[in-house]
Amino acid sequence: MSELQHFPPSFTWGVATSAFQIEGGATADGKGPSIWDTFTHTPGKIIDGGTGDVACDHYHRYAEDVALMASLHVDAYRFSIAWSRVQPQGKGAWNEAGFAFYDRLLGELEARNIEAHVTLYHWDLPQGLQDEGGWLNRDTAKHFAVYAAEVARRFGNRVKTIATHNEPWCSANLGYGNAQFAPGVADLKQSIQVSHHLLLSHGLAMQAMRAVGSSARLGIVLNQWTADPATDSQADRDLAAFEYSRSVEWFMDPIFKGRYPELALKAHGANAPVVHDNDFKDIQQPIDFLGCNYYFRAFCSAETPPRQPQPPLGFTDMGWEIYPQGLTELLLKLNAAYELPPILITENGMANADQLVGGRVPDAKRIEYVEHHLAALKKAMDAGVKVEGYFLWSLLDNFEWNSGYAKRFGIVHVDYETQVRTPKDSALWYRDFIDAQRAR
Repeated sequence: MSELQHFPPSFTWGVATSAFQIEGGATADGKGPSIWDTFTHTPGKIIDGGTGDVACDHYHRYAEDVALMASLHVDAYRFSIAWSRVQPQGKGAWNEAGFAFYDRLLGELEARNIEAHVTLYHWDLPQGLQDEGGWLNRDTAKHFAVYAAEVARRFGNRVKTIATHNEPWCSANLGYGNAQFAPGVADLKQSIQVSHHLLLSHGLAMQAMRAVGSSARLGIVLNQWTADPATDSQADRDLAAFEYSRSVEWFMDPIFKGRYPELALKAHGANAPVVHDNDFKDIQQPIDFLGCNYYFRAFCSAETPPRQPQPPLGFTDMGWEIYPQGLTELLLKLNAAYELPPILITENGMANADQLVGGRVPDAKRIEYVEHHLAALKKAMDAGVKVEGYFLWSLLDNFEWNSGYAKRFGIVHVDYETQVRTPKDSALWYRDFIDAQRAR
């Protein structure tokens, strides 16, 4: 693609990261352990045996990384706070040294005129709370609200947005459904109950943050996708309908409609969550923005073995189908079904098998990926969907959860031995794309 997409002058261009994937400093300055510290130090859980102990050493190199963002001319930076860095046990005493790190980071961003967009929870629950039942324990939602209020009290007038959760679908389904992610539980009933407590914690946190009166816009970040039947068979159509209901609608309906979707709720049967009186009243809080993370669609085949898609743009290094038109379809579908606040595309990007060649990293495939997805995004905006910003995932190559360091999502290459950062061709392309938008 060569045609430049023309976005509104007010559109926000950003990059995104998460705390556990880049910070390192696993025990620095009083930080407590998280479930991911525990998980990564459990043999056999991470494909390459990697841990987040050092990661990209952002805890010590944050000023260099903010300067790197400034060199790419981005407007905004989305990052998460490590709960156990600022409250080591997830309840009780605050760790002032932990808050001081984020204070320094915000200072660097302010000096470079880069907006801060904060996520409170990107999967790294303090181990102290996990020891008391984690997200299966309803009290964790209450502890989360206390944490959220404290962050909003301290930083709420210095950041543009605060999101409660990043991709609670992953916390529930990968953390508790198939044991792929921390804390490593494989129990369908538990995963569904956890999803409810995550939603409850979102609603309680929204109320707690509003009570402290910060100026930040408040919302949540959900990973979302269309669910398409592989064929026109009734079995495939039924599977696609259930997939969309149990994933996208399962988190959207409580927030916007105050209930769970009937199709998924009925299918869950005895595994349906225990819901207390007033839970949906707590969950259905007005939000100022919706963060949407889009990577792929669900391609639903009831055949054995399942039929596979044949995408013209191929697959990412994660094995995910590249399907940019799904972003248009998703946004239009959401816009038709819900009364939405403004949307931010809070993550979109691809893992690619990048290599440093003669001092540069040629990643034309990633550039093509982003171009196609921006075109799909603009198509949805032209059709009336209110989208205010786009955050490319990720700024840096980093710790990719259970894949360890084997997958590279960054637009900046990281040599994990030396911690040298090298902007890839995609980073320079993104800088030039942003400049071209502003030059109009």
